Order: sequence, then structure tokens, then C-alpha cells
Amino acid sequence: MNSSLSGPRGQGKSRTRGKLAFQGGKPSKPGVLVISHGSPDPHWVTLVDEAVAAAAAGLPADLPLAASFLETVEGRLIQDGIDRLESQGVTDLIVIPLFVSSGSTHIDEIEYALGVKNTLEKETDMERLRISARVFFGDPIDDDPLVAEMIWDKVKDLSREPEREVLLLVGHGSIHDGFLQRWERGISSLAARTGALSGLARADYALLNPDSVRRKVSYWAGEQGYDVIIAPLFLSAGYFTKTVIPSRLAGLPFRYSGEALLPHPLLARWMSGQILNIMETLSE
Repeated sequence: MNSSLSGPRGQGKSRTRGKLAFQGGKPSKPGVLVISHGSPDPHWVTLVDEAVAAAAAGLPADLPLAASFLETVEGRLIQDGIDRLESQGVTDLIVIPLFVSSGSTHIDEIEYALGVKNTLEKETDMERLRISARVFFGDPIDDDPLVAEMIWDKVKDLSREPEREVLLLVGHGSIHDGFLQRWERGISSLAARTGALSGLARADYALLNPDSVRRKVSYWAGEQGYDVIIAPLFLSAGYFTKTVIPSRLAGLPFRYSGEALLPHPLLARWMSGQILNIMETLSE
């Protein structure tokens, strides 16, 4: 895992079947907390819940698991999830941040709130959470190869003449220094992975913040003469995929279905794989 795996930090990538770890002769009990942003749209929440349930099917049956949300979903916020898992005796909390980029400022504030880091990179109103368990903080989606498969699967039906087409991956981005660079590293790598998988002539990325979407489409379609296929890098369809992206491209030629990552079975596989990887470190 990367440096975000914390408290104490895990190492390694192999899988385990979820046996209990022992520390000082006392058994520890792992549990999983999946954290995503949340939305007032019940369908958005349902898609996340379905993906988490599918991930749970690939995990030990007795592993406690809860899906929680950063905001909006009353009764299912992060503290609610922690309380639920600790009431079941969880001592080692595996946290999966279900966000598309490590450049999200929410990753910074969630790590701080969980005690994974002591210093914030950007000021937040979020306070420290009540937690007794050790925290093992996983990775956001970033440029995982499974995500490249998901993206191409969502847009491949839009392709007609691959040798004349450009795949443009569009993400939210960030206006904050440091966070923007992480966004760019992740999405540029993911665009390259997806482009190689697709067989299209070119692959590129654009961000809504700072806005480069219209400029990129104008370049590829207008100056270079390619057909542009837009792939939105968002967890679930919503305001940005349905309204913001199309409005910024008004009058330009492009192909776009508006489909986000969810629903897709590979997202559950991504979650369960990461959880099992971390559990391996707990049993060493």
C-alpha cells in the first residue's frame, strides 16, 4: 500500500482469508469502514451500498463492514460507522476511501479526523472523530488498472473508428496547490492506461478545476481533427456528469453517454482486493 496506509502502516500485497491477528497475546478483530462523499440523491447512495454489498460477498462472512458518508446521509456519517463497528468489538479498522483521486481535499480532512495524520494541508471545519480502534487507511481509486477497465467498458460503445478517435478523461480536479498535482498525476496515468486498453488513436485528460475541458476538446476536435469521446471520472452520475460537463462543451463536437463508474462489478472487486491486502498485514 502507499504511504496513506496508516496507524500502524501495513506492507505487502498478498491476500489472506481474514484470520485474526494477535498482539501481545490478545486477539484483534478487524472491521471495514468504507467512506464515500454522500449525496441527497437516494439513488446515488443506493449505488454505493450495492457496490459495498458486492464487495462484502468476496470477504470473510464474519468480517464486520459498514458503509458511511462524509456528509448529507443522516444517521450514516463517519462517526456512525465507527460507533457501529466498535460496538461489534472491532479493534483494527480498515478504512477504504471511496473517492476517485488522492487529490481530493476530502482525503486530507478524513485522514486528519481519523488521526491518521496530525497536520492538515488545507483548513477544514471537520473535527477529530471518536475512535479507539487502530486505523489502517487504504487508497483512493486513482489509476488502478481495474478502473481503466471500468472506464473503457462504459464508453466503448461510443467508438466507431478507433484510429480517428481520442479518449478524453474528465475529472473534478482542484484549485489547491498540492492537491491539483496529485489529481494530475493520477488522472494522467489513468488516461494512459485506459488509452492503451482501448486501442484508440490518442488518450488525454481534462479537469473541471482549473477548467481545461473546452480547451482540450477544441484542440483535439478542431485543431487535430479527431473525434472526441468523453469519459467522466466520477463515482456516480449526478450534477457534474449531467449538467456541468455538457454545459462547458456546448457547441463543440463530442460523444458522451454521461455514465459514471457506478454501477460496475469491478468496483466491488477493487474494494475487496484492497481490503484483503490490508488484512494480510494484520495476520503477519
